[in-house]
Amino acid sequence: MKITYVARKVTLRDNFKERVERKLRKFEKIFSDSAEATVVVTLEKNRQTVEVTIKDNSMVYRAESTMAEMNDALDKVTDLLSRQLRKHKTRLSKRLRTGSLEELFADNTPEDVTQEDYELSVVRKKQIPLKPISIEEAILQMEMTNHKFYMFTNADTGATNVVYIRDDGAYGLLEPTDAG
Repeated sequence: MKITYVARKVTLRDNFKERVERKLRKFEKIFSDSAEATVVVTLEKNRQTVEVTIKDNSMVYRAESTMAEMNDALDKVTDLLSRQLRKHKTRLSKRLRTGSLEELFADNTPEDVTQEDYELSVVRKKQIPLKPISIEEAILQMEMTNHKFYMFTNADTGATNVVYIRDDGAYGLLEPTDAG
């Protein structure tokens, strides 16, 4: 797995990079050799945010944690990634290396994970009209409906987009692209 580091307002030490590599090594048996991991570390007001994104073929796994210490945030992120993989293991086993998920989670299932964590169900289905509007109008509609996201047809591109509010209060935009 190729690991890329991005440091924002912080200098990463070699011992932290070694720790990242050691932590992510346990995921190598799940992903192909072409998998790429991006580790972003940001320092903001004595709070350290560690974000790990792993891309393998068309699949993307992402986890983020903010804590006072960078190493604690890294530990939390790897736990979150492990939990994501465990939660979706039946679907992932069809796409990832055979048997690798069972090996990873054989004796490593935390007691707080219940069967409900593994079951996915749609409890509500809603159809919405997609009329062409600007991104600014979509943000306004999202705010007026008090939702955390809003799907719309982008008037500029004609594509279906989603605007959402990020944890930091800023807005994000999801645009479709060809899987590659």
